[in-house]
Amino acid sequence: MASLVRPAAVAGQFYPAGRETLISEVREYAKPVDIRKSAIGCVVPHAGYMYSAHVAGALYSTLELPKRYIILCPNHTGVGAPLAIMSEGAWQTPLGEVPIDTELAEALKSKFPLLSEDDTAHRGEHAIEVQLPFLQVLVGDFKFVPIAVGIGRLEVLQALGKVMSDAIRGSADPVMIIASSDMNHYESDSITREKDHKAIGRVLALDPTGLYDTVKREHITMCGYGPTIAMLTGAPKVGAKRAELVKYATSGDISGDRERVVGYASIAVM
Repeated sequence: MASLVRPAAVAGQFYPAGRETLISEVREYAKPVDIRKSAIGCVVPHAGYMYSAHVAGALYSTLELPKRYIILCPNHTGVGAPLAIMSEGAWQTPLGEVPIDTELAEALKSKFPLLSEDDTAHRGEHAIEVQLPFLQVLVGDFKFVPIAVGIGRLEVLQALGKVMSDAIRGSADPVMIIASSDMNHYESDSITREKDHKAIGRVLALDPTGLYDTVKREHITMCGYGPTIAMLTGAPKVGAKRAELVKYATSGDISGDRERVVGYASIAVM
């Protein structure tokens, strides 16, 4: 049986469907810099390119990008398993197919039975898909493991982080953990900025438990706090010592609407 190819679900909605237009936009948002930083993990937004790609591109353009990734995202649709992984096949974008890293996926599943083989959670989910064109343009050939996180229990998220660190240590090649997340949703610009910087402070402190507590206590609607907690747990176990906020913005910076915004942050964990 042929391997599953997941077709692009949000091309023409979240980002351009035309190949040349997409390449041009990615290059505009991710302009090259002279010195690139080596990172083990990162937080990057996933809204429509019009709103958040300038924040994502600022991150990707400053990092040394490897050939292997674990990309975690929230499960916005509510469909599928609580921790949904795909281990075979490829994902399609207007720039071509990106293969799934079967070896890395199998290493993760073998150590963590809560990871369920499930493509249904990924079919309509945008939060990983919108990262792929950046990597296709900036890296070229690469492999990745997609994981949709639809569970919010701290101990499970931390366990996932530890398993990711074990798999990365077992890899002969560098692996980067990408946590796809937007920040606070649909409050005023001033409230969103205040809430977001409380959460960002815990990320910069490499404090996954503190992030969990802050998100819950302050009612911060950070959709990818689960992926971020898992990344923050795993990255220090493979050498991460610090984190750096690369760029922060809200949708109001683009739309001009300051009454109901979404926050976006890109953070490198090094």
